[in-house]
Amino acid sequence: MIVEYIRYRIAAPRRTAFEDAYRRAAVPLSQAVQCVDYELARCTEDPSAYVLRIRWTSAEDHLKGFRGSPGFGAFLAEIRPYVESIEEMRHYEPTGIEGEGAGGAG
Repeated sequence: MIVEYIRYRIAAPRRTAFEDAYRRAAVPLSQAVQCVDYELARCTEDPSAYVLRIRWTSAEDHLKGFRGSPGFGAFLAEIRPYVESIEEMRHYEPTGIEGEGAGGAG
């Protein structure tokens, strides 16, 4: 498994449209067999900063599988106006250091 992080900087007048675009883009993303899960988060201290986290089955599955699929075209069509707002787009591999905090116990 590989984790892709994409950092965006979105000005206030575009934020609602940006989030709406990702709600629509989530449809083809969620249907991709290469996508394990995803989350778009907005910074509370700086609302113009967003981070999209996508877990892929592998980097190759993402780059060759998803990007070569019709679903990628549909995904890209929704988010294309925001591509120029990307500050970072990289793949990271998990280290295995993870866990739950006491606040997550139910």
